[in-house]
Amino acid sequence: MATGSGSAQAKLTENDIRGIVERGIPSHLITRKRVLVLTPDQTRTCPLPLMARIIKDAIGGRAVQLDFMVALGTHTVLSEEKIDALFGIPAGQRETVFPGSRFFNHRWDLPTTLQTIGTISAEKIDSLSGGLFHESVDVVINSAVFDYDLILILGPVFPHEVVGFSGGNKYLFPGVSGGDFLHFFHWLGAVVTCPEIIGRKATPVRALVDIAASLIATPRACLAMVVRPDGALAGLFAGTPEEAWSDAADLSAQIHVVYKDRPYKTVLGRAPEMYDELWTAGKVMYKLEPVVAIGGTLIIYAPHVREVSRTWGHYLERTGYHVRDWFLGRMDQFRDIPRGVLAHSTHVRGIGVCVDGVEKPRIDVVLATGISEETCRKINLGYRNPATIRVEDYQGREDKGVLFVDHAGEILHRLAKDRGLASS
Repeated sequence: MATGSGSAQAKLTENDIRGIVERGIPSHLITRKRVLVLTPDQTRTCPLPLMARIIKDAIGGRAVQLDFMVALGTHTVLSEEKIDALFGIPAGQRETVFPGSRFFNHRWDLPTTLQTIGTISAEKIDSLSGGLFHESVDVVINSAVFDYDLILILGPVFPHEVVGFSGGNKYLFPGVSGGDFLHFFHWLGAVVTCPEIIGRKATPVRALVDIAASLIATPRACLAMVVRPDGALAGLFAGTPEEAWSDAADLSAQIHVVYKDRPYKTVLGRAPEMYDELWTAGKVMYKLEPVVAIGGTLIIYAPHVREVSRTWGHYLERTGYHVRDWFLGRMDQFRDIPRGVLAHSTHVRGIGVCVDGVEKPRIDVVLATGISEETCRKINLGYRNPATIRVEDYQGREDKGVLFVDHAGEILHRLAKDRGLASS
C-alpha cells in the first residue's frame, strides 16, 4: 500500500507534503545512499520547486548524493538557465539552494548515454497487445540510473493518451529511455487508439512500461502527485512506482475528467504557454476529441505556437497528420519514420477510417496558431488565423453546440455515457 492522502476537495499544505515524504520513503533506501530524482519538464503542471525543496530537506542530509534528472522523454533539451527556472532556483544560486546536488537533462539524443537492459519477447508482446503485434523489442534506459542506489520518481498523474494515466514508471519509459521500445509502445497506443487508452488504468502500454521497469536492478520509489486546477496538490502518494501511481490515478480520475451530457459541433481549446510546439500542444486534441460531435471541428488555439516540432518536425512535414488506418496501409512507405512520430500524427488527427485509399476523419482539426497556413495545408491540418478568433464568441454557448476550454491539454473531457472507464 502507498503512503499518502488526497481527495477531490483536498488542498495539501506544505506540512502535509513534508509528512508524506518523510513517512513514505523508507530510511534504508536513502541513508548513506546515492539518490537520483526523476522529474517532469516544463510541460507538466506541478509545484516542482516546492517538491524539490522538500525532498532536499527530507533526504539531502542523509543521502551521500542527491541529484535531479529532467525526464524529457524526447522533448527538447533544457539550457542550464531553464533548468534553474524549472526548479525555482535564482540565477547563480544553484549551489546555495541545493548544495552538492547536480542537475541533468536526460540526453535521449546521445546514444552513448543509453544502455540495453533486456528484451521483451514477441510472445509477451503478442499476449499484451491482444495479437496486434508479434515482435520482440529491446529495452533501453539511460545508463546513469545505474550510478545510484535509489531512483526516486517525482511526477504528477494526469489522463494520458499513450499509457492511460501518466506518472509512475512512465518517468522511466519514455522519461529516461530511448531506442525502439519507446517508439514501439507509442505506436501500440496509437493502434489501440487514443479514445480507447486515455483515462484508463489498465492498458497494454502501461503493462509493457511496468514490465520494462522491472528489468532495472536499481531500487525504485515514487512520489506521485495529483494536481488541482489551481496548481496546488489535491493528493500525494509515496511507495513503489506501481502502488503510488495506482492511488494517484484513482484520484486523477475524479479530478481530471470532466463529463458532458452531449457532444459539441465546435470545440475551441486554448493551449497554455507551457506547450510551445504542436508536439505538446496536440494534447488539446487528445483531451477534447471525445466530446466533439461526428463531423464537428476542434480548434487548437495557441497563437504562441510557431513550430510543429523542433525534434521531429522534419519527419512530420514528410508524413503529415493522418488517421491510423491511413498509416496502416502504408507502413512500408514510412518504415524509416520512427513509429512514435506516426503515433503523434494519428493522435492529433484523431479517429477515422480509410476507404479505397481515401481517409475519412471523424472530425476536422484546425490550428489557430503561429504556424503558417502553408505549413498547415502541407501537414494535412486545417488553418485559422488566430487573430480572427475572439474567445468571447465561444464562451457560454454550450446550449448552441459550442464549447470553450481554457488551459486545455490536461483535463480530459468525456461524454457522460462513458463514466466508469478509468477502472477498466
